[in-house]
Amino acid sequence: MIRRVAAIDCGTNSIRLLIADIDAGRAVLTDVARDMKIVRLGEGVDRTGRLSEAALDRTIGALREYADLISRASPAAARMVATSATRDADNAQEFVDRVKEVLGVAPEVVTGDEEARLSFTGATRELGGGPPGRAASCPPPYLVADIGGGSTEFVLGGPGGVTGARSVDIGCVRMTERHLHGDPPSAAEVAAATADIDRALDLVAASIPAAGQARTLVGLAGSVTTVAGIALGLSSYDPDRIHHSRVTAAQVHAVTGQLLAQTRAERAAIGVMHPGRVDVIGAGALVLDRIMARFGFAGVLVSEHDILDGIAWSLTA
Repeated sequence: MIRRVAAIDCGTNSIRLLIADIDAGRAVLTDVARDMKIVRLGEGVDRTGRLSEAALDRTIGALREYADLISRASPAAARMVATSATRDADNAQEFVDRVKEVLGVAPEVVTGDEEARLSFTGATRELGGGPPGRAASCPPPYLVADIGGGSTEFVLGGPGGVTGARSVDIGCVRMTERHLHGDPPSAAEVAAATADIDRALDLVAASIPAAGQARTLVGLAGSVTTVAGIALGLSSYDPDRIHHSRVTAAQVHAVTGQLLAQTRAERAAIGVMHPGRVDVIGAGALVLDRIMARFGFAGVLVSEHDILDGIAWSLTA
């Protein structure tokens, strides 16, 4: 039986909508509509502890468009999840109230662990079965790394479920605001960001001791997919080419060095670059580069399916 659902993921940097028809028996999710808008909800939260009025207005404006799309699609169920920026903000309740007024349902401000588990479901549901394809040679256990704006979620697991999870505050927006202020960033700024990321990865290693034993690293979210698009030499963003592509550690390292050495104008001219990622992509790439170095991965499997798909799958349980 096919069930239509609507999922919204509201992160630190972007808000995304997925309306999908799900056949749970066959483990098949078919997109009806998928959209992403850069709203920077978490802009300044690391410094002020609050969601700014401008950021709230941008986010609610995007939600009004999504509410209209959901109304016309008539899903059987809808769920909105809010993540790092909202967890950190003193005025999170104002955000919750405004969302409920527009959408009709309140956003769930999930913990880092729940965020990680949703990401794992979205990223790996199709890896363990179904027809053979590019993912068929990706053996478990999987370490899923979801690089967001405010935080990065790590989940270790396989077909039997999740065996370890940890969320750390090294998202691309947070690292940019803390450290990468130059155009391009100075060597000292990059070194400070690297040290910050490496300290967080020490926490991950302590929390998930078997992380380095994972056989497949699965990378999620816009920083990872953008790095993949650059490494693949794409002239424009092509999700079909990027989904389940493989990028080597050497390619990731080279792209990271390129992005951190470029000016904002040079990054903006890259064909696969979303305008909303221009300012933060260097930090996101650096997080991915350090993950691969820290845990010894020779490559990363890039997934376009992530927490948004996990939210959708959760509506079939």
